[in-house]
Amino acid sequence: MAEGLLIALYGDRYEALSAGTKPATVNPYAINAMAEIGIDISRNQSKDTDEFQGITFDYVVTVCDNAKADCPFFPGAKEYLHKSFDDPSGFNGTDDEKLICFRRVRDEIKDWLIKTFGRKDE
Repeated sequence: MAEGLLIALYGDRYEALSAGTKPATVNPYAINAMAEIGIDISRNQSKDTDEFQGITFDYVVTVCDNAKADCPFFPGAKEYLHKSFDDPSGFNGTDDEKLICFRRVRDEIKDWLIKTFGRKDE
């Protein structure tokens, strides 16, 4: 969700590449929650951090504590940013309750991105 949000908000200023320490398929609840705000992540792929070794980044951003602990070091990164969000994929409940959880985390990520990288209209 963070990759999709960053591209939607600041795709003209940043290139977003997303990877996980344990890649898996994109969660259908994440796809639905993002579609509700007009962002299509249905074609996104979960990538392994190994795919990005050797690339120099301006920012390396981690969005959960497990990722921060397990995230490899990317030499040459200008800045490391971390913000812990709940992992909504671990939430148990009804379909509606799961979607509510994904919406909440989506909105928290969006708010943090705006605070961290600036408003869309700047």
